[in-house]
Amino acid sequence: MCCEIEDEMKSVGLQTLRSRWFVVFVHLCLWCMLYLAAAGIGGKTPEFHESDSFSAPAQSPAPVARLEQLLAPDAWSKWPGETNVTTAFYTRHFLPAIPLPPTVRKFELTYQGFYQSGDNAKQTMIRLGDTFLVTPVGGRVISNLFVAEATLHALTLTNPAAKTNILALNQKKEVEVPLVATELTNAGGSK
Repeated sequence: MCCEIEDEMKSVGLQTLRSRWFVVFVHLCLWCMLYLAAAGIGGKTPEFHESDSFSAPAQSPAPVARLEQLLAPDAWSKWPGETNVTTAFYTRHFLPAIPLPPTVRKFELTYQGFYQSGDNAKQTMIRLGDTFLVTPVGGRVISNLFVAEATLHALTLTNPAAKTNILALNQKKEVEVPLVATELTNAGGSK
C-alpha cells in the first residue's frame, strides 16, 4: 500500500512538471521578475564614496644589510678539487642502503586429510614441498606455525601472532611464515 502511494505521488509530481500550464506559469514569472529588475522598483542603489584608510608602512621580510655577508666568497668553504671523480656532483655523504634479511619465508603446503585412532588426538597429514608430515592437532608444522583445527574439508593453521591460514583438502597453497629470531641469527651459516 505504501509503495502504491509513493508511485502515485511520483507520477503526479512528474505530470505537474511536464504540463504546459506549469511551464507557461514559470515563464511568466521569470518575465515579471525581469521587468521588476529593469524598472528599478525596489529602491535606489547605495551611495558609494571613498573612505580614508591608514595602513602601516611595508617592512622588508629579509634583512638586506646582512645579505652581502651571506653571499661573500669568504663565507663558502673551498672545493677540495678532487680530480679522480667522474662528476662534480659526486659525494661520499650518502651510502648505499644495506638490504635487510627477509622476515618471512614461503612454503608450499598441501593438506591431505587426518586420521584418529581410538581416543587419541587427530593426526593431520600435510605435504611440505616433497616431504610428508604427520602432526597432531596443536602440534608444530614449521618453526612457529601450528595446527589449530582439522576437518574433513580444511585444515586451519595459526602462529603465535594469531594469523591463520586455511588449507583446503588436496589444494596446494603457498604460506608465508614469519622467521623466528633463532633462524635470523643462523641465516649466515654460523652456529
